[in-house]
Amino acid sequence: MSDPAQSNEQNHSQSYHTEPIERSNRMDVLKFMIPSLVGILLFMIPLSIQGEITIPVALLANWVQSAFAGVLPIFITVILMLTAVMTAITKVFKPVWILEKPFLKGLFGVSTFWFLARIVAAFFAVLTFYESGPKFIWSGETGGLLFSDLIPALLAVFLFAGLLLPLLLDFGLLELCGALLTKIIKPIFTLPGRSSIDCLASWLGDGTIGILLTSKQYEGGFYTKREAAVIGTTFSVVSITFTIVVLTLVDLQHMFFQYYLTIVLAGLAAALICPRIPPLSKKPNQYFEHAENHWDEKIPRHTSSFKWGINQAVGKAKNTKWRHVIKGGVQNVLDMWIGVIPIVMAIGTMALIIAEYSPVFEWIGAPFIPLLHLMQVPEAAAAAPTMVVGFADMFLPAVIGSGIESPLTRFVIACVSVTQLIYMSEVGGLLLGSKLPVTFKDLVIIFLERTLITLPIIVLMAHLFF
Repeated sequence: MSDPAQSNEQNHSQSYHTEPIERSNRMDVLKFMIPSLVGILLFMIPLSIQGEITIPVALLANWVQSAFAGVLPIFITVILMLTAVMTAITKVFKPVWILEKPFLKGLFGVSTFWFLARIVAAFFAVLTFYESGPKFIWSGETGGLLFSDLIPALLAVFLFAGLLLPLLLDFGLLELCGALLTKIIKPIFTLPGRSSIDCLASWLGDGTIGILLTSKQYEGGFYTKREAAVIGTTFSVVSITFTIVVLTLVDLQHMFFQYYLTIVLAGLAAALICPRIPPLSKKPNQYFEHAENHWDEKIPRHTSSFKWGINQAVGKAKNTKWRHVIKGGVQNVLDMWIGVIPIVMAIGTMALIIAEYSPVFEWIGAPFIPLLHLMQVPEAAAAAPTMVVGFADMFLPAVIGSGIESPLTRFVIACVSVTQLIYMSEVGGLLLGSKLPVTFKDLVIIFLERTLITLPIIVLMAHLFF
């Protein structure tokens, strides 16, 4: 899963032409403005449809789910089986036609752990599709729930997110926002101003792409170890479209505005506090050992942030080729289908089996019961396991908590599962597999820190809304 992120990193790290905006070709300005505005409309503007609040991308995803409901189970099974077979071929036979192409190598040349996860995912998918073998694997509370409800939603969301996110990321919007935020991001988030582009790309885009982009910029000398660790564990939030899937699972789609406002407030609080406490505060301000250059991007003197941002944005749009955008969009879709869905099926099913047929998560979540009682959260005992199960996979808290009657509690669970950010089925695994300077112990501590920081804010907002 490297090619799209690498191209994004190269695009973000290069310096665009800086001629005054009044000299810029009008078509270049329109090339910046129109795709960016369309991207904002598709991903960030909520609409009221038949009394429910949603965004256009979610409407498109819902249409795909309903229009192709009959063939999606077969399609998902085929994808998971082909992924397992191609990964096995790459692992065992090392074919040159795969290894010599960076994109194919990124898709199928994975570590042994992820290879085994893909084999397990294909096995679970076949058993669930035919409803054969041990029932605890394919039942409606475990593999069947993921296979029939979650993964079809992911498949549709990934399709449009992968194809349309370049409208937000590749036509200058982030360059403009980055320039405008340069003067505030350093004192607030302890990060260099240039990282604002990366942070926004990670926040608005897919978390996986954000992590890979951060890793490449760290390797290129853009960030120190501390800065890279902070960005990778603080700003690689799941995309807006992901949050809608979670909101749908807990049946609170009509509260999208309140939900996303709460996520932003809690996420900002965690972004303010986590970089200032261990383990992130203890990371050294040293650059990657093999980085050839240490970058220092500054806004030129006697140039306003807005003017510089517009120049950078127009320059980025001018240098963006539509054929590369389309190619990158298709690669993003395949990247997410092949890279993420098998992990969700494998780890998600195993975690749900543990959650349904063992008291493990009840034991681990038990300390949260008195805390939730103190905060006057209804059904605290049922909600407590969801406070920790998200470390396995981000969707599990919403899946497990979907049966809770209290809408306030479901709202809290949905918000916490997103703001915890560190989940091993995707973000955590990518962080550990990258060159970013974080360990498994770091991720456990950061996960707990983010939970304890964001939970009071989320509960307070929930009490205001319910």
